[in-house]
Amino acid sequence: MRYLSNLGERYSPLYFLSAVGAGGLAISFFMYLMWMTPHKGSPIANFASLTEAFSNGSIAMQALIVVAAVSIIFFSLLHFRLLFWNFSEYGKWKNTKVFEGFKNSNAESQLMTIPLALAMTVNVSFIAGAVFVPGLWSIREILFPFSLLAFAAIGVLGFRIYLDFISRVLTEGGYECAKNNSLGQMISVFAFAMIGVGFSAPAAMSHTKVIAAIGIAGSALFIGAAIVMGTIKLILGFRSMMEHKAAGETTPTLWIIIPFLTVVGIAIYRIKMSLAHNFDVPPTAGGIYVFLINLFAIQILFGLIGWSVMKRVGYYDRWIAGPDKSPGSYALVCPGVALFVFGNFVINAGLVKLGVLGSMSIAYFALYAPLIVIQIATVWLFLKLNGKMLSASNQLQAQPAE
Repeated sequence: MRYLSNLGERYSPLYFLSAVGAGGLAISFFMYLMWMTPHKGSPIANFASLTEAFSNGSIAMQALIVVAAVSIIFFSLLHFRLLFWNFSEYGKWKNTKVFEGFKNSNAESQLMTIPLALAMTVNVSFIAGAVFVPGLWSIREILFPFSLLAFAAIGVLGFRIYLDFISRVLTEGGYECAKNNSLGQMISVFAFAMIGVGFSAPAAMSHTKVIAAIGIAGSALFIGAAIVMGTIKLILGFRSMMEHKAAGETTPTLWIIIPFLTVVGIAIYRIKMSLAHNFDVPPTAGGIYVFLINLFAIQILFGLIGWSVMKRVGYYDRWIAGPDKSPGSYALVCPGVALFVFGNFVINAGLVKLGVLGSMSIAYFALYAPLIVIQIATVWLFLKLNGKMLSASNQLQAQPAE
């Protein structure tokens, strides 16, 4: 499919969410390899473990590996294509008159989609490298410092963008609460959470205490920033929606809590694993399950709230199936990915580790069934949005909301 080009004033930083969605879908297919293939002695599935599992596994195991691997390749390549497309269009958009007004509005925080997409790029690259590059996992300790440096650089970019926005608002005022009648501002702090979960990966997988300690510190900084600022944004957003009603076009942002809690939850889970194998502070299976299921319950709550509101305003009929177009529609992809990914953790790191569910049992796959339905629906939605929003055969008619 040939993408639109030279959008000029019609471009919005929210289009970076398309790259985030593609990267998230790539990682979602890695979950099958992570939890359903043997990789003894390694915290994640990698080229060596997958080669062995394919050689010695059943036809079902081989089919699982092939489907997951092909899907990872497809969505990883799509992620990079969308990332490059966005940077190309963003560079042109910065030279328009619209950009100057954008920088002095509530919408300025949407620039945080840039570090969000870049953080996803590092995560996708890590997964793709582990799965497809022979021997890469064996030199992981050499690569972890570079991973930390990459996330540190993205974190600096994120802070620069966000501090420009928040310092302007706090010193000059002008923040229009009536136009903040959504949870769109949560996207900015979601970027901090994504950077934080990136820092937690080396912390969890490295056996070098210095690397683990730096990873934990970096994760704590960005997860802490995400939680504190996210709480403020959540309260302000709900207050404005209750006073001025939710803006129909931005109702998908009610689901931003789902991916937000997924990355925060995984980051904290990884920190617990790092403390266990690097610093002799083992967690309990019961404690892990309670932690995961509590976050999952909150995700379900916001899922139901968001679904109810979007149904009432007719979001699906207008912005998905109908003629209306909005780059904010891509905000619907991340929640589907996040619910699937976190459901994997609840099942495998929670119920299986607790001993109440057997891995690869009938009950195990029964619990997976609704997650697979969510994943398939999310893939369909993503491809539909790409065709509707970015196909050169269609003309963009959206006015991005604040």
